Amino acid sequence: MTVAVVVLAAGGSSRLGQPKQLLRHEGTSLVRRAAERALAASPVVVVVLGARREDVAAELDGLPVRCVDNPDWALGQGSSLHAGLRALPSDVEGAVLMLCDQLRVDAAHLRSLIATFEHTRAPIVASAYAGTRGVPALFCRALFPELEALPPTDGARRLMARDPSRVVEVALPGGEEDVDTAEDVLRLTRPGRGG
Repeated sequence: MTVAVVVLAAGGSSRLGQPKQLLRHEGTSLVRRAAERALAASPVVVVVLGARREDVAAELDGLPVRCVDNPDWALGQGSSLHAGLRALPSDVEGAVLMLCDQLRVDAAHLRSLIATFEHTRAPIVASAYAGTRGVPALFCRALFPELEALPPTDGARRLMARDPSRVVEVALPGGEEDVDTAEDVLRLTRPGRGG
């Protein structure tokens, strides 16, 4: 059984002033860090590119990932989600949707999402943090049409909320911590924060 990972890396990060995918953490860009963790969990990884496409793609040199362009990235995360799903092989049974800027996400967490799906066969396996459910989250193939029907401005969280009985949770301590500014990177990488 194959579960793919779709890394949503197309956004322009308007608050930061540059795509956060290119920020460096421990010497590695956030997009490469995310792709490496994805590859450690699944043999099928799709990275959706948009803003600063060439620069972000260059960070993935040498990695066996499939890069997909989303010309509509500025419309919102849903448009990247659609582009990523369309690029998946027909035989995958599900897809983990992940972002670049959740520094608490490691390969072990991604593998835990996939193992939970294999064990429970739940339609959605979501990360749980700060009293909510969010990404990274795994969606079974049967839900791909619902994901593709989301408007371009929406992320996958709307689908999780639509029918909570379909969702199984995997705890992700600190999962709410993401990167919107260069200061966030410094804050999240201070010694003692687990990096």
